[in-house]
Amino acid sequence: MNKWKRIRPYIAFCAIALAVGGASSLATRAGMAGFELLTKPPAAPPDWLFPIAWTILYLLMGIAMGLVWRSSSGRARKEATALWSIQLAVNGLWPVLFFLLGAHGPAFFWLVGLIVLVLFMIADFSRRNAAAAWLSAPYLLWLLFAAYLNLGIWLLNR
Repeated sequence: MNKWKRIRPYIAFCAIALAVGGASSLATRAGMAGFELLTKPPAAPPDWLFPIAWTILYLLMGIAMGLVWRSSSGRARKEATALWSIQLAVNGLWPVLFFLLGAHGPAFFWLVGLIVLVLFMIADFSRRNAAAAWLSAPYLLWLLFAAYLNLGIWLLNR
């Protein structure tokens, strides 16, 4: 197998994850001015950190899915890809709820649903490729932190 064929899944899944994140970011630019005016909970990081963190997380998501793609086939590959794709779509819609629509309460519950999906994804990945599951752990941790921030913003700005 040539080198290009080996790395193609990693490139493709990283590109897909980054594209979803980029599209979501572009779609929510209009809501960012209002976000800056909100009261934030303790331990809220500076705004400049979010694009850096999300870029790293999207790359980890893509690499993890690439590992699963390469280490599975048939129905197992389809199931893992479907789960990864669904959680990525749910991830891409959360900023629309939170930033663009300012629906902080519904966004929190949406995020809880995303966390559940990611837990299922990690469990599925762990059966197919342990490294992929571990690469998904920072994403889960960041989502838990995001849920804290989302809930805090919702409660502090009602």
